[in-house]
Amino acid sequence: MSDVNIAVLVTLDSKDAAAAYISGVLKEAGATSWIIDMSLKPHDKTGADVSGSQIAERSGSSWEALAGMERAGAAETMIKGGIKTLNEKFDQGEIDGVIGVGGANGCTVFCSMMRSLPPLFPKIMVTPVAATTAVQWYIAESDIAMYPTISDIVLNRITKAVMENAAHAVTGMARIWRDRLTRAKDTTPLIGVSSFGNLQKCVDRVTDRLEALDFEIMHFHASGPGGKALENLAGRKELAGVIDITTSELIDLINDGVYRPGNNRLTQAGAAELPQVVVPGAIDHTNWWVGECPQKFHNREFYQYNVEILLMRTNADEMTQLGEMMAERLNKAHGPVTVMIPTQGFSQHTIRKTQDIDGNEIGTWLQPETDQHFTDAIKAKLTHGVVKELDMQINDEAFADACVEEFLELMKQ
Repeated sequence: MSDVNIAVLVTLDSKDAAAAYISGVLKEAGATSWIIDMSLKPHDKTGADVSGSQIAERSGSSWEALAGMERAGAAETMIKGGIKTLNEKFDQGEIDGVIGVGGANGCTVFCSMMRSLPPLFPKIMVTPVAATTAVQWYIAESDIAMYPTISDIVLNRITKAVMENAAHAVTGMARIWRDRLTRAKDTTPLIGVSSFGNLQKCVDRVTDRLEALDFEIMHFHASGPGGKALENLAGRKELAGVIDITTSELIDLINDGVYRPGNNRLTQAGAAELPQVVVPGAIDHTNWWVGECPQKFHNREFYQYNVEILLMRTNADEMTQLGEMMAERLNKAHGPVTVMIPTQGFSQHTIRKTQDIDGNEIGTWLQPETDQHFTDAIKAKLTHGVVKELDMQINDEAFADACVEEFLELMKQ
């Protein structure tokens, strides 16, 4: 007798044998499979619990109309219907996990659907592209488990074993998910804190202070996916508030650097009415891979952080852009906001010397006049919340304490 229900995402026009096999394994594991056909064109294969035609109709289109579209347009249409269908079943408590089986196109469609589901809900994508550098694009801010098929998806002893492993994995995860739903919900406030290695002293002090007050802390490494995850959880109100110490992803967004976040960075906590303390942590540099800084920036100031990362010092114009961008986003917040500015430096790199692109020492990283352009811009443009300037360095213990005290005041509002 089955105790959990698993949604199986497939394209039956090409993966009907794989769908039948993995459904059989799920049954052996004690789960009920619920097959959603996401084929982009009409076919006569059977076995779906929800047909591709039904999915297309949920998108306001039809399977026949999709047949005349380019692949990208057809996929986008099916994704809309798939998200509606999957979330409807989730909201009704009719599924306990989801597994997708497909190639590059299937992975794009299925991962788009899975990303719409909440964190911790079991999600496994079985695909050959799980072994490629494109994995981050498919996962984005979600917790999809990517399972490589080793070979392409044609049934043989290897791919069957892969599907067996994945099917048993999602079944086990689904049982844990269902069990978790029956437990008493943890009511400890969970606070999001964005982090970076060169701000560790500030992050650690903030964390210690909050934990001593019985808050639970979740760190988000500000390397692109971290910022996306913070925004995702904040938007879902999984967090009770945010101390956004490391907003450096925004300068990478401006300059197209390595650690670009999503376009919604610094927006979702405000939309969810959460209290926010925002700090310009590490906005004093764009991150590049060593040897890959665009030619147009070669006349700038740098510091090689390690064997992989080259830091480019933010200039006055970029500081102004950052101040205006952050103000524009925070002005849309519906919850309380305070921007805390440490005027003696935005990162630990204030103790360093800058270099030219060839590594020759040319100046100092600490540039108060440059950083002032950020302060002037955000003070001029921010209409929601307040700006507080503190004559401290960002890693000073007193600055971290001030951020915590301000956050506690915002929590009272």
